[in-house]
Amino acid sequence: MFPQYGQLILKPQLCSLFFHHAVILLLLIDRTGQSETVTPSQTIITLVGEDVILPCHLDPPSDAVSETLEWGRPDLDPRFVHVWFEGQNHLVNQNPSYKGRTSLSTEKLKQGDLSLKLSRVKPSDNGRYRCFFPSQHKESIIELLVGSLSLPTISGININNSRVVLQCESAGWYPEPELLWLDSEGNLLSAGPTETLRGPDDLYTVSSRVTVEKRHKNSFTCRVQQRDIKQSRETHIHVSGDCVAVPHFPADRVSIILAICLILT
Repeated sequence: MFPQYGQLILKPQLCSLFFHHAVILLLLIDRTGQSETVTPSQTIITLVGEDVILPCHLDPPSDAVSETLEWGRPDLDPRFVHVWFEGQNHLVNQNPSYKGRTSLSTEKLKQGDLSLKLSRVKPSDNGRYRCFFPSQHKESIIELLVGSLSLPTISGININNSRVVLQCESAGWYPEPELLWLDSEGNLLSAGPTETLRGPDDLYTVSSRVTVEKRHKNSFTCRVQQRDIKQSRETHIHVSGDCVAVPHFPADRVSIILAICLILT
């Protein structure tokens, strides 16, 4: 594939440059025909800040330590997320957004496990990843869905004798979620339009208001959900004739009363 380095009379800098371009050339060669899959394409869901494994395996397993492996994202420039070449990492052309956050296991490569570890996941990591094994002309596509979420908060505003305007807000979501108001029987309520803000960190804040009547044991739910990452969070509020109380339900479903009943006038 490459000339024997012992037969070349090159300065160290030129030799290194040749090596670098040879690796890139190998990965840029046009590949005719349809590639076989290393492992079936799949979707992985993770949350912002977590570490995630992008799976890729040779079948049947074989030692891949001395081979070439490319993890990339076709939508980026440069597209290289992590490159392994003949026993070592080759990260000269790695996309800057992945610097210091990717790793391969030498021990796992010996067993044909080409999986990539991606650390401290960011919203921008959301996308399609390609695991390419050139020597066997095999590839696998991994769809990474990155999510971020938080519990919504409810407050009562514009309170009068018979009605109360409830406001629900939830910050730190990704991708953009939807906000729903539900009554005690789980029916959708007609509410004002949802306001959506996207911050410099690419995370979304959503808020909405609904006007409800104060009745005995009247309860309502604000639910924020993101269908792509199959995640939702909700907060419940009880509105009666003389008070508004907000029970807070975290992920473990343990109910903690966060707000003391406010006596309404």
